[in-house]
This record gives sequence, structure tokens and C-alpha cells, in this order.
Amino acid sequence: MFISPAYAQAAGGASLTAQLLPFILIFVIFYFFLIRPQQKRAKAHRELVNSVAKGDKVITSGGLRGKIVKAVADNDYVEVEIAKDVKVEIVRAMIATVEKKDA
Repeated sequence: MFISPAYAQAAGGASLTAQLLPFILIFVIFYFFLIRPQQKRAKAHRELVNSVAKGDKVITSGGLRGKIVKAVADNDYVEVEIAKDVKVEIVRAMIATVEKKDA
């Protein structure tokens, strides 16, 4: 009626690889569906921000639209004209999109 302790100990003989396999598969799925696409988007945004130049029309993450009047390559700030004779200095990373470039 009762199971002998020797048989009970032998019943849980799954290998370490079999126990870790689900965790490894979950990590691989997370990497390809969440981590990797986010890294690609971050890289594209970094390239976009570093490539802005004077005359580009931009939209900031705060929703301001304007034209870049001053952009120094090694500086973290750009000067954006949001209205006639109204210039603001913004952090480069806050540029959400480049609307279009002037010819």
C-alpha cells in the first residue's frame, strides 16, 4: 500500500538540462521578440539624432515642431527655431522624428 522510500527517491530523475530547457527557450523567445527589436529601434534613433543638421525640420518628443538653426556635432544640445525669432535649445535625444529636410 505504501511506496518504499527507495522507489520514491528514484522517481524524480530528470536531468539538469531537461530542467533548464524551458528557461533557455523563454530567454531565446524574449531576446528575439522583445530585446533585439528594441535595440534596433534605439540604434536607428541614435543614428537619426546624430545625423540632424542645420535646416532640418524636427518634431521633439514633447510635441514641438521647429527648424534646426544650430547643431554642433559634438554637443548634446541643438538650437531649434519654433517660431519667427523664437529659438529654444533642446537636448538632442529629445528629437523624436525628422519631418523633412530643406533643399
